[in-house]
Amino acid sequence: MKDYNIKKTDAEWREQLSNEQYRVLRQQGTEMPHTGKYNLHFEDGTYKCAGCNEALFESSSKFESSCGWPSFDEAIKGKVEHILDKSHGMIRTEIVCANCGGHLGHVFNDGPTETGTRFCVNSASIEFKK
Repeated sequence: MKDYNIKKTDAEWREQLSNEQYRVLRQQGTEMPHTGKYNLHFEDGTYKCAGCNEALFESSSKFESSCGWPSFDEAIKGKVEHILDKSHGMIRTEIVCANCGGHLGHVFNDGPTETGTRFCVNSASIEFKK
């Protein structure tokens, strides 16, 4: 397992995060589609990790993908790590915060913009700052 900048015990994470944030960020959970507070959120600002407050995505990279989760076509350079995920009988690429290792969601190569990338992110894993 990678050694991240932010090191907390399981008990410390449970104390800091809401139950849903803990389930997503620390247990690789997924929120139900079309339920997250940032799915249809399009204000100008920055999306930060809900676990450690690290800036991850700029609002200029967010787009409406109709997939049910907030979608971005690129992350802030060096802030999101890609990990091979072979769970649930699929081969996908998990995305985690490069600062604390918190699970954000998955990235796919079916994005409609020039990057061709769709970072599919759980709202519970991020916070928005205007």
